[in-house]
Amino acid sequence: MAVLSKLAGASAVASLLLGVASLRAFIKGRADNEIVQKKDNTFKRQGASRNKVAVDAVFVKRLLKLVKIVIPNLFSKELGYIVLVAVMMLVRTYCDLWMIASTTYIERIIISRDSGKFYPQLLWFFISLIPIAFVNNLLKYGLWQMGLSFRTRLTKYLFNKYLTGFTYYKISNLDNRIANADQLLTQDVEKFSQSVAELYSNLSKPILDIMIYARKLSGAIGIQGPSSMLSYLAFSGVFLTWLRRPTGRYTILEQSLEGEFRFANSRLITNSEEIAFYQGNAKEKSVLESSFARLMNLLQKANRFRFFMGIVDTMVAKYLATIVGFYVVSRPFLDPNNTRHLSMNQDEIMQDYYRSGRMLMNLATAVGRLVLAGRELTRLAGFTARVTELIDVLDDLNNGKYVRTMVTQDLGADQAALKPGSGTIVEVDHLIQFDRVPLVTPNGDVLVRSLDFTVKSGINVLVCGPNGCGKSSLFRILGELWPLFGGTLHKPAKDKLFYVPQRPYMTLGSLRDQVSYPHSKQDLEKRGVTDADLAVFLNHVQLEYLLDRPGGWDAVADWMDVLSGGEKQRIAMARLFYHRPQFAILDECTSAVSVDVEGFMYNHCREIGITLFTVSHRKSLWRHHEYVLAFDGRGNYSYSPIDSHTQEFGS
Repeated sequence: MAVLSKLAGASAVASLLLGVASLRAFIKGRADNEIVQKKDNTFKRQGASRNKVAVDAVFVKRLLKLVKIVIPNLFSKELGYIVLVAVMMLVRTYCDLWMIASTTYIERIIISRDSGKFYPQLLWFFISLIPIAFVNNLLKYGLWQMGLSFRTRLTKYLFNKYLTGFTYYKISNLDNRIANADQLLTQDVEKFSQSVAELYSNLSKPILDIMIYARKLSGAIGIQGPSSMLSYLAFSGVFLTWLRRPTGRYTILEQSLEGEFRFANSRLITNSEEIAFYQGNAKEKSVLESSFARLMNLLQKANRFRFFMGIVDTMVAKYLATIVGFYVVSRPFLDPNNTRHLSMNQDEIMQDYYRSGRMLMNLATAVGRLVLAGRELTRLAGFTARVTELIDVLDDLNNGKYVRTMVTQDLGADQAALKPGSGTIVEVDHLIQFDRVPLVTPNGDVLVRSLDFTVKSGINVLVCGPNGCGKSSLFRILGELWPLFGGTLHKPAKDKLFYVPQRPYMTLGSLRDQVSYPHSKQDLEKRGVTDADLAVFLNHVQLEYLLDRPGGWDAVADWMDVLSGGEKQRIAMARLFYHRPQFAILDECTSAVSVDVEGFMYNHCREIGITLFTVSHRKSLWRHHEYVLAFDGRGNYSYSPIDSHTQEFGS
């Protein structure tokens, strides 16, 4: 007894020291979290979430918003999987009760040395395990399908918003609240969906077990047993939820840093050729190592916090719950005034003890799982905040609102009055007219205070000026990528304007897709366009030899790498001939094409009625245009006809 007393005293001291160490780690974890939030200005510039993340009313509101998306109605398959999982959890709990009764009965047979009953009971036990295995795996299948369905529904919802109009462009070019939208659309959505499905299981199954085992135990050991366990649940749940509050903020910062590290790696792949020419290996290595170091620093702090938090979780949710369970189950057996076991023999008492003990241990396990579910709930709060923030930003952008924190602060009175979206766009065919339209970047930089000129169909315009003067800004406003800050813009509908950049975009797909982009093969069939018609466009740009390659029109390749720079520019011109818009913007799009082929392309555009805005430094192109729009880079411009003297000079 003295030894046991010493061991108990040492255990109490160790528990006290462990509690102090865990509390210190918790406090340090909270301090580390605050330091990360205060010092990590990189994420603040990139629009990382700075909202408070906790399991509170705001979290519930956000979660309900997402639940309405992933479960749209009462007849959706998602709700069907939820019902399937609920039924399987109920069946599994009763299977667990049967297992407890069967195993304790088999143990009683073994202890009583009754071999006649042992083998038949063992055979029946084995046969019964087959449907139980089916129930267990059907439960896992339902949970997996639930998470997959949630992810599918949420991804489609986000893609509908992300790919509406030019939102995918605006989210990274006009608005800086979201950094690395690709990560939010992929990893964060997947983790949110998986977390919701797991949380449903980790909450529903323990609650169901608590209800059933509490009812069973009330008849076996009295109401005080389940009441004690549930009281402990309430205490430990509140205590651990308070301790876990930093977990949600760590989750958000981890995802932001993971996104930055992915972005740094993708930039290296995208710009590998330019970096190689500059021999920028050392610089890019330092960028990647810096990004990785910030990620590792945060992960180490988060892991230290979670390590000590895990110790507290294990002590409170498992070990102390087990101790409470032993205390509760022992009362009917150690109480001398209890008459329940007076009529039982030793085997029956042992069977009753094992059955009650195992039910209570299962109840304690359920209580522990429910308490530990708070940890997943806190992580879910972080993912919920990130996904709902993405939805809010997408809604703002689709409504014409954007937030840009780099807007110039020292604006003049007239410049400060400029507001994005305050201009008017009027759709009209065969005419482009700028009427008192300021040329303003999304950052608020005024390049030209007022543009006033008119271009009718059939009048080609050459646009020239130094870098940064506003040529690209003009076309972004014309293409409705940037908002109007005032004035009135008359222009055709967006599908009647076409942009051909210097580095054409080649989509994933067949050779046919490159010429008809963004139209699909089904779109071609609806328009009555055949492969023979597309071959005429390739012939115009002298690329008919591409059809001789294996696969012909159906050949699939990485066309960005397969085609040369000149071939890609000619594919882009064939694409222009196919779409045959009213107006086309050619931005140095023939720089890698020979002069004779270039001349044919411009003449053919005039023949089929495509009016051109051309940005080019080639003087040979002047003869294909009637007007020149010249920017001086200091806020002034001129719009004048190209006379015979200018044409002679240009030629």
